[in-house]
Amino acid sequence: MLNVGDHLPEFTAVNQEGETVSSLDFRGYKSVLFFYPQANTPTCTVEACNLNDHLDELQSAGYKVLGISADSVKKQKNFHTKNKLGYDLIADEKREIIEKFGVWQEKKTFGKTYFGIVRTTFIFDENGICIRTIDKVKSREAARQILEGV
Repeated sequence: MLNVGDHLPEFTAVNQEGETVSSLDFRGYKSVLFFYPQANTPTCTVEACNLNDHLDELQSAGYKVLGISADSVKKQKNFHTKNKLGYDLIADEKREIIEKFGVWQEKKTFGKTYFGIVRTTFIFDENGICIRTIDKVKSREAARQILEGV
């Protein structure tokens, strides 16, 4: 998994509109990149909406926000529209970005072992250096967890 002190990995991907988004778009900005297992699931929806509800505060603190999952563009668009999200969602269907950040890991739920995205938030400074990771994301308090480190 990406660690504090690591550089923001380079990537180019498409957002919910099918538009290209690049890690270079975040140069010169503080940024929050959050990885979530699946669009339109209860916990992921709570997390995405919590960040959206506090988007003004996050932006006032200087952050650009970006959500990333392995969902399709169509599913990301539906999730984005349904919840009126004010930030982009990346459709990383081939898991290229997910793998670069090291969040595709073995998980266990109800005794079943499988691979999936581990809900994780990465915070980068203006120079693209990871200054914090949140690996125990509380979906209802996601924005507070980010802002408490400011």
